[in-house]
Order: sequence, then structure tokens, then C-alpha cells
Amino acid sequence: MVFVTGIEACMPILLRAVLYFIFLLYLFLGIARIAEVFASSIVTITSKKRKIRYPDPNGGENQYITIPVSVWNPTVANLTLMALGSSAPEILLSTIEIIGNRFEAGELGPGTIVGSAAYNLLIICALCIAVIKSPETRRIELYNVFIITSFFGFFAYIWLFIVLSVISKDVVDLWEAVITFLMFPLVVILAFLADKKFFASKTPDMEEQEKNLIFNTLILSYCVLKGPPEKDATGVERSFKKEELLQFLRDLHPIPGLTTEEKAQLFAAKFSDSTPRNRMQFRIEGARMLTGGKSLWVTLPEKLQEIYENSIKPQHDGFNHEPNIERKATLSRIDTDDDPNIAILEFAASSYAVLEREQRVTVDVVRYGNVSSVLRFRLDTIDGTATAGEDYVKLSEEFKMERNQQEKKITIHVIDDNQWEPDETFFVKLSLVEGDEVKAKLGSKTIALVTIINDDEPGIISFEAEAKLVKESVGNAKIKIERKDGADGRVSVRYRTKDINAVAEKDYIGGESEVVFEHGELSKTIEIPIINDLEAEKNESFSVELFDPKGGAQLGNHVKIVVTIIDDDDYKTVTNKIATLAQGDLDKLSVTTVSWPQQFREAMSVTGGDDDKPAKVGDYIQHTVSFFWKVLFAFVPPPHYAGGWLSFFISLVFIAVLTAVVGDVAAIFGCLVGLKDSITAISFVALGTSLPDTFASMYAAKKLDTADDAIGNVTGSNSVNVFLGLGLPWLVAAIYWESKNLPFTVKAGDLSFSVLIFSICCIICMVVLTLRRFIGFFGKAELGGPTISKYACSLFFVVLWIAYLTLSGLQAYGHIKWSA
Repeated sequence: MVFVTGIEACMPILLRAVLYFIFLLYLFLGIARIAEVFASSIVTITSKKRKIRYPDPNGGENQYITIPVSVWNPTVANLTLMALGSSAPEILLSTIEIIGNRFEAGELGPGTIVGSAAYNLLIICALCIAVIKSPETRRIELYNVFIITSFFGFFAYIWLFIVLSVISKDVVDLWEAVITFLMFPLVVILAFLADKKFFASKTPDMEEQEKNLIFNTLILSYCVLKGPPEKDATGVERSFKKEELLQFLRDLHPIPGLTTEEKAQLFAAKFSDSTPRNRMQFRIEGARMLTGGKSLWVTLPEKLQEIYENSIKPQHDGFNHEPNIERKATLSRIDTDDDPNIAILEFAASSYAVLEREQRVTVDVVRYGNVSSVLRFRLDTIDGTATAGEDYVKLSEEFKMERNQQEKKITIHVIDDNQWEPDETFFVKLSLVEGDEVKAKLGSKTIALVTIINDDEPGIISFEAEAKLVKESVGNAKIKIERKDGADGRVSVRYRTKDINAVAEKDYIGGESEVVFEHGELSKTIEIPIINDLEAEKNESFSVELFDPKGGAQLGNHVKIVVTIIDDDDYKTVTNKIATLAQGDLDKLSVTTVSWPQQFREAMSVTGGDDDKPAKVGDYIQHTVSFFWKVLFAFVPPPHYAGGWLSFFISLVFIAVLTAVVGDVAAIFGCLVGLKDSITAISFVALGTSLPDTFASMYAAKKLDTADDAIGNVTGSNSVNVFLGLGLPWLVAAIYWESKNLPFTVKAGDLSFSVLIFSICCIICMVVLTLRRFIGFFGKAELGGPTISKYACSLFFVVLWIAYLTLSGLQAYGHIKWSA
């Protein structure tokens, strides 16, 4: 050790600083890796379920059904274990520093907590705003929760300033430390009581009780219909229902040339994307993006990814998606009745079509819930492939629903130019007028798609798809023929069948016939009878061809469709094979490992155990750099053991050891480059401990339709940082010094100034986020929006963070005079 120290002493200071900086980065990588293991244990703990019995509504007396429910209340889980999971390094750094400093306050721990809060609020928000592809947006759905956590996140630092600079300057009394620490359970208790509607009126409300009864009945019915998990032939439970897979395969028929394995991958990707994820899972994903490892989402090959993005994945339409009531256990409209004074406004349909010659299309806005008030709303048209002024008359105005009026029809004028052009589309956006948000809210259909069907030409006729798969017992194969880019006049087309390896009159009824489209008619369905001979046969195919169009119509690209007849048993076999493959893909996404050998295999694998994912150059680099940490932390017991608690506590010990080393290395690095501990803490250390949260929030912003998981939890973790990260070490130190009849001294100086500057930045940030939510220039959403406005906001937040660091640094070095 003396030899190593002697060599180090002979090094130039600049070289030593560079080496310590690299070592500090490597320690941050280790913290990210062990934080991932820690988060996995939290996911295991909070996902624990217990079984409760409900009276069976379809059974007789004394008959019950068993329904699994979560043990952990989601609100409590978010504010306790999950908040601890994201804030553990900062909290432990502060605690270890004060204990290791003989119960005297240091600058590194508290500075890291304040600096981390500033980085989280300003930089993470800036990145999440910019990462959304324009003009898409993401809004916070649970806005009331965001307001509450924002208040406590801001109040935590105001309280910190009051304790250090107002009540008892430079001294933390025991009662102040106790209150600071107890604010953490207080926040949790208040949130839990609010979640349980404890603060609601205690006066019996028969209407409310009736609604709750209906709501509970619907939940019960949903659980009954959903039933127990399905199992495959080997008895392994599936994550999905077979009907979900069958519906997916029916929807997938228009995409030809896919193998069984590829269909399974596409279904697994869709099911994975539609599965709700919690905060810790995004943090695990963020850590794995830093250190390498398998993703918690299905990774598709380039070819399948293109198919998925264009044909399967729900597309963002460039606007915010309001909360989709239908996806909440099909309990449509029940949750909108919580407040009888609120009206719900939405389009009656999500799409409309109009022939160009009709020159007008009527969209229908409906209201349900409270209809006793006058309600104002506005409609704005937005170009798609159709252009305002050329294809339709732009609409951007306010409308009004009178009392007791439940629907309003609005006409949009279409321009008939008598020139042929393809079918074109534009959007109509529904929004509430400022001031009416308190008495109404938008439903799920806030964007309507309008298609202008060209009728200046007879049209182009083709099949909807190039291939179709049918069971032998289907009866009739229904094949859709479409008429596009025109609907003028009466046209016809003939079709004929042709054997491939299926035989007409033996396997199907073939022949020729004619299909007639009347004026304005856009689609026809023909039926080809399929013969079920009850004999075991291989898959058989025949084709149907279009020819001889009349009336001026032309044939399109898909003039031939191949129909494949699958034996029912083969169809079942193929479906079961796809289900097995899809379940295998989904099993790979599991957060928890079940054994030590599995952990070590994944740690030593370049792709984290995902053998189907081809390793790239970046994967090898990440694996090489983080290999030591991967193998070291593979010794932590798997989260599968002891319900996750064993992994939880041992991971916490590893995090404590690493943060202790980080504290020493950061102090030495600061000394080498001439930085005070307070500045090192709010810059380098705060950034390093927050990197996993950065990637997690960016990933959540891109993956989800709302901004809740991207920025909604930032303020909650900021308050936890203070109440636990300072409350716990302050309490320990205050008790120690109280036992010696001495005060616990905490110099306000740099810390109180840093808190003051952060508080000002916090207010400005919250004002900007609020303006973004309600002003159209920003897209009326916290994240994303038009290109210019979103990058302007991101740049402004970055400038705020730089100003925070600059002002804190100037004060720390005496260039700004400050007396706390």
C-alpha cells in the first residue's frame, strides 16, 4: 500500500485527477449495476399477491371464487420501497458520511441530495421533453398526484432552508431532526389515506354506494370472465389468454410470408408493450442500458421491427392520448362517474369518411355525465395527407353545448375540385376551452380521423391482402375486395379460382363470377365455400384472381390472393406452437432470476442471457467494461429466494459499501482539481448517481402514452431524498450530541444557498411545465410537442441547471457574499 501510494505521489496532479475521475465513473457503473439487482428485489417484493375469496355470482350458496390481489398498496409501494430503490445511493452516502465523520455534518452527502434533486428536475425533464418525436406529446395523467408530490418535493427543500437558516442557525436540534425524519412516514400515511378516500365525506351517500356496488360487481365479473391462468400441454401457466393470440393471428393475416417463429416474436412484442410496467422496471431497464444486459422488452430483428412499427404497434397520432378508459379492465365510463358534477366530452366515433362530391362531413361530439351546465369546447383541424384550403376548409373555432344537450353535430366543408387524386386524410382535434376544465374533462376519443374519398374516378380495385389462412371447418372463406382512389359510377370486376394443391369441388367450390360496385360503394366481400371432408390432410391452397374490370375501373397491385386451408388439428397445433414460442420469449423478460447458476450465466453472457439477440460491437464494449461488476453482484442471492427480502438487504449492503468508497474517491478528486466538496457533490456525484434514472425516464417517455413514469415520480423521489437522506443521519447525529449535552452543528453556508437557488429553479420549472400543459404552442402537454417549442424548453431547463451550478460555485468560492 505504501508502494502504491509512493507511485501515486510521483504522478503529475493532472494524471492523478484523470485516474480518479475514471475510477469514479467506474464506481458509478458499479452502483448502477447493484442498483439494478436492488430494484429487481423490490419488484419481487411489491409484486407479491394474496388470494381472497368472493362469492361466486354464477354459483350456488356457499360457493366462492379465488382472486389474487396485490399485498402492497401501489401508493405505499411507490413512496417507500420504489422511492428507496431510486434514491438509495444518495441516502446511504449522506448517512455513511455523517457516521464516518464522528457524527459531524459533512458537505458531500447533503450536497449530493440537493444536486441530485436539481439534476432530476431540470436535466431529466429537459431530456424527456426533447426525446419525444415531434409533434407527439405526453401528458401527466394522474395530475392530482403530481401536484401533491410536487408540493412535498418543493416543501422538503424549503423546510431544509428553514431548519438551517431560520429556526436555529447552523444548528439542528433534536426535535427538528425528529420532525424531518417523521415527515417521510407522514407523507406515506397521507398518501395512503387519500388513496383510500379517508378524507372524503363520511355522510352516507346512497348514490355513491350504488356506484361502488356496480363498480365492484363489474370488477368481480371481469375477474370471473378472465378466470384462472391458462396452461399449456405441459402444465406451464401462460401469461396470456389463447383468445388474445387467436385475435392477433386473425389480425396478422394480411401480412404474408411470416414464419411461425416470427409470428410468435411479434405477438410477444405486442403483449410485452401492452403490459403495465412499474417505476422499478423502468429503472432496471435504464441500468441495463448503461451496463449491458437483456432488455425487459422484446427485441425484434430489423425486418420484424419494421413490420411491428408500421402494422402492429399502436401509432401515436402526433397528439396526446387521453386516458383510455377501455383498457382499465373494460370498466368503461365507471371511473368517470366519481364526481357527478363532471361532464365527459368526446367524439362519437374515432374516424369518419366522406365522398369528395358530398362537399361536407359531419362529426358528432357527445357528452355524458353532468349535462346540466353550458359547456364550451373547440375543434381544430390538422392536416394529414389532405391540405387545408386545397382539400377541405380549415376549422378552428369554439362551440357550445347548451344545458341538457348531449350531442352536437359540426359540419366541416370538403372541397370538390373535380380532379383525380388519391384518398386523403386530415384530423379533427377536440379540446376544452380554458376555464371549462373544472366542470368537464375529455374522454378517450379526442382525435377523429377524416378520410376524403376521391370520387372523380371510377377507382382502383384489388384484394385487401395477398394471403389468407382459413380452417377447414370455417364454412366459407370470406375475401374482401376494395375500391380505392375513386368511387364514381357503377363498375364491376370478375374473379376466378385456380387450384394450387387444393382441388376444386373436393376441397372448395371454385369457379368464376362477377362483383358489382354501385356508385359510391367502396368494398365487397366474396365467399368461397370450403369443403370439410373430415380427413386428415396437409395444408392445401388455391388462388383467387381478379380480371376484366369494367366501367372504367382499373386493377390495383393485389389482383391475386392465395387462400390456404388448414386442417383444424393442424391449426390447433400451429396455434399451440406459436403460443409456446411466444411464452418462451416472454419468460426471457422476467426480472427475477431463480438460481445462482442462472445469474452467473447471464453475468458472463454478452447479451445478458438473451441468446436470440445478436451481439453488436457496443454490447461487447459494455460487457467488457462492466464484467467485474456483473460477476461480483451475481453472488447476491437471486430475488426468487425469500420473497426478494434476502436480495434486498444484501444489495443494500453492497450499495452502502460502494457509496462509502464513492465518497472518499470524490473527495480526493475534488481536492486534486481544486473543487470544494459541496461543488463536487452537486455536480459530479449527483450526476453519477442519477444516470440510471435518466435512462429510465427517457425510456418511459418514449414507451408510454403518458408522462407519469417519466417525470411524475421525480418530485416524489426528491422529497424522499430530504426526509430520509437527511432526516435519518440528522436524527442519529442529533441523538448522539444530545447525549453529550452538545448541539449538533450543521453549517448552513454553501448548503442553504444551494437550496435557495434550487428552490427558485424549482418554481420556474414547475411554472413552465404548467404552461406547457395548458398552452397550445407547447402542444398542451408536459413532454414533446412542436419541434421549436420543445427544444426551446429543453434548452431553457439546461440553462437553469448550469445557472444553478454556476451560482452555487461562485458562492462557495466567495465571489457571491451570502450570510445564511
